[in-house]
Amino acid sequence: MRQRPARHDRYQPLYTPAERERRDKTSWTLVQGVLAPVQFLVFLVSLVLVLRYLVTGGGELAATVSVVVKTLILYAIMITGSIWEKVVFGKWLFARPFFWEDVFSMLVLALHTAYLVVLFTGWLDVRGQMLLALAAYAAYVINATQFLLKLRAARLQQERADAAAAGGTPAEAPAPAVGGSAE
Repeated sequence: MRQRPARHDRYQPLYTPAERERRDKTSWTLVQGVLAPVQFLVFLVSLVLVLRYLVTGGGELAATVSVVVKTLILYAIMITGSIWEKVVFGKWLFARPFFWEDVFSMLVLALHTAYLVVLFTGWLDVRGQMLLALAAYAAYVINATQFLLKLRAARLQQERADAAAAGGTPAEAPAPAVGGSAE
């Protein structure tokens, strides 16, 4: 009989002590911590510019450039994020704790890349390009929310562990959910 592989469930800590140590020691954690809010700010500016173009027809160049910049920052955060996962978890992508976030990130990348393809090939008119950008942005918002919820859960787990170590609440109490199975 086949044995089921180990899985990441909602009561398993997001990081093992060794992974937490590697996370805290690598400079890639800081890189991610800087790029994520930068990407979000660029997204907000770009969203306004894209919506302005769709509503008024004005500002096509600004909207287009903003989506390209947002896409390039996304590529940078994905590359550095995969390096971070390799350092912390030993896998370039799809490490158990971030499996579903990485899966959805592939959709985000595909939509942003599709935008660049239609921009440079002219397969869609400008309105179609901007609508595609909005679809990419909707996927980005979902993906960013996934990561924020996961990081919040990790922070809460760490607080519980710290409290248990200090003689507070028992460490065996169920932890907040951090996501589904990676397998």
